[in-house]
Amino acid sequence: MVLIKTIVFIIVSYLVGSISFAYFICRKFYATDIRQYGSGNPGSTNVLRVLGTKPALIVFMADLLKGLITVSIGRLVGGENLALLSAVAVVVGHDWSIFLNFKGGKGIATSFGVIIGLFPKVAPVLLIIGISVIYISRYVSLGSISSAIMLPILLILFKYPVKHIIFGLILGIIAVYRHRDNLERLLAGKENKLGQKVRR
Repeated sequence: MVLIKTIVFIIVSYLVGSISFAYFICRKFYATDIRQYGSGNPGSTNVLRVLGTKPALIVFMADLLKGLITVSIGRLVGGENLALLSAVAVVVGHDWSIFLNFKGGKGIATSFGVIIGLFPKVAPVLLIIGISVIYISRYVSLGSISSAIMLPILLILFKYPVKHIIFGLILGIIAVYRHRDNLERLLAGKENKLGQKVRR
């Protein structure tokens, strides 16, 4: 019974993660398929470049809450282990959405929501790191990658259990993998900086 409950909740978490708020909000309220503009990525950074600050903030907060609520319910339903498993599932759902032909965003907002729910002491440190790197470099992707790399390191420094460190490593690897195109552009000096608009 416990196994069935775990499997069901993981599937539900994946489906919740698969809900693309960037796609839905842009299509519903701005008559825009965000996948057809900018980087083509249905995430808050691309929404910012294409449509501006307000819709980007709405998308970011919706994706963040998607992660936070999922892991919070997972903990209530099945404890810390289910919370960790559901956290991976909701991020995977966001990154490879079943509703978008297994394509999706890069999972940073959803991952941050997950981190707030699981590691409230680590979350503000990661936020400061990410914002600092973005402020200095003007590259959102570099801030995201830096935070992803720092996650398992901070979990070690804050003396979290091994299972949490392994989870942080998995989440970090997923985030870096999803930013592999950004890494190539960063190395080539072709990455868009924060504030650069995209013509519609």
